[in-house]
Amino acid sequence: MRRIDLHVLGPLLALVALFILGALLNPAFLAPANLSNVAARSAFTGLIAIGMTFVITQGGLDLSVGSMAAFLAGIAIMAMNALVPITEANWGTVLMGMGVALGGGVLAGMLNGTLVTRWGIEAFIVTLGTMGIFRSLVTWLADGGTLSLGSDLRALYRPVYFGGIGWVTWPIIVFAIAAVLGEWTMRHTRFGRHVEAIGSNDRVARYSNVNVERVRLATYVLLGALVGLATILYIPRLGSASGSTGTLWELEAIAAVIIGGTALKGGRGRVWGTVVGVLILSLIDNILNLADLVSPYLNGAIQGVIIVLAVVLQREKRSAE
Repeated sequence: MRRIDLHVLGPLLALVALFILGALLNPAFLAPANLSNVAARSAFTGLIAIGMTFVITQGGLDLSVGSMAAFLAGIAIMAMNALVPITEANWGTVLMGMGVALGGGVLAGMLNGTLVTRWGIEAFIVTLGTMGIFRSLVTWLADGGTLSLGSDLRALYRPVYFGGIGWVTWPIIVFAIAAVLGEWTMRHTRFGRHVEAIGSNDRVARYSNVNVERVRLATYVLLGALVGLATILYIPRLGSASGSTGTLWELEAIAAVIIGGTALKGGRGRVWGTVVGVLILSLIDNILNLADLVSPYLNGAIQGVIIVLAVVLQREKRSAE
């Protein structure tokens, strides 16, 4: 009889337990409006976490994603506001702003990936540096304040976040599609197999004729594109961007990846587990807010504790093997 792997089922059991706990603490927890809000807010970090899964699986890391999102939101808003006198407030203007966010994400990911693969700089150092660069740039562009989308564009853009099919909003739908595609890519494509092979042993991967640098670069570009996509969905929520936008998104994304069972040192990636990890973090946040158990200012501390515990459990599993 095949032995049940609690390290695989653990996140799913934790998710079920959180649903039960939330329902017991506050009946409003299971209301469709509340669950829809939790899922929609999870979509931003969820999309980023899917890309982070590929980066961590190949042995990398990206600490710049939160700052990158803030910068992309800022330049997209500036681009749309600048285009209004020329193209007027219409969907063409919004689509061009979306293109700026998505294209900027691809270029930012390529910058991080190139510095890591071509220049041989440690991913931690590269992304720590670009984290500061992106955050400083958006703060400078906003002159220390906030970049706001024009009222006409905001009203036009609003349904991208608040609209959808019934209570299932567009961010939830996009997140679900990205999760399915991400899991399929990791499990059933050559690219996914190469990502895991590089994370397990990049030297062996080279001997197996895998273009290690190109695959690693592709993971950072993919992550940048997903940050751009998350930004596109985030902008209509508030219609603004500032130096504080996307704060701690990198922590949430990394925490979700580790909770979901992806090996921190690379070699094993679970996109479905990452999705479960994202939902776990979002439900914990929602339950704490509904039950008013602790201050919301402690959410970052709670996420940090969860990351440490997840890494400890991974080490214990490796020791047992």
